[in-house]
Amino acid sequence: MSLHVVQRGHNRQACFQQDLDYLLYLKWLGNLVGVSGCVLHAYCLMTNHVHLLITPSSEGSCATLMRNLGQRYAQYFNRRYERRGSLWEGRFRSCLVDSPRYVLACQRYIELNPVRAGMVASASDYRWSSHNGNCGRIADRFLTPHATFLALGEGADDRRRYQELFGEADDPGFLAAVRDATNGGFALVGEELKSTLEARTGRHLERRKRGPAPTTNRSAGTSGERDFDADLGLRPQTG
Repeated sequence: MSLHVVQRGHNRQACFQQDLDYLLYLKWLGNLVGVSGCVLHAYCLMTNHVHLLITPSSEGSCATLMRNLGQRYAQYFNRRYERRGSLWEGRFRSCLVDSPRYVLACQRYIELNPVRAGMVASASDYRWSSHNGNCGRIADRFLTPHATFLALGEGADDRRRYQELFGEADDPGFLAAVRDATNGGFALVGEELKSTLEARTGRHLERRKRGPAPTTNRSAGTSGERDFDADLGLRPQTG
């Protein structure tokens, strides 16, 4: 199963200021992704945050990658710009992504971030994402196509069909779902797998809808207090 990972700059401050910053982050990402036990499918480096789509080989692989990469880059950034303190906004955020429907949609979501932000007219115009690598326009040796990507076709067919996905309009429902899942540490998976994982882990894998507040039963001596964490579906973040 894959993970959509987001790491933001502290207080939304810029964590990339010059081309060298982007280049070094990508170099270290490429060097560390394999030794951490992860496979990289997509990425996008925005001015003040990073998106990754990875498949970890073990439970701790993603955390190892993000810790080592984040620390190495933060040390470089602080030295270069003569600053102190945290560069990143605490722990990274992530959500589980599975099923053909969600994997490709999430990869497309990642690579379209600069377009939605109004930075470029098309995903291919942005230098600091995996889009041109996944489309076969440039060689990106750190990328490994996801099995769902390969299922689009053979050779050039998978890349051509992948490019065609970027001619479609964004689904507002999916945009809301992927943001909610990543920020809340939930999952973007099919209903059957969602039920299996919830039963296995005892965790809610999506945000629960608000219901009416329970009434206080004073005669029985119960408090009737609401469990706000459970009501909002808030659980420790994955990854």
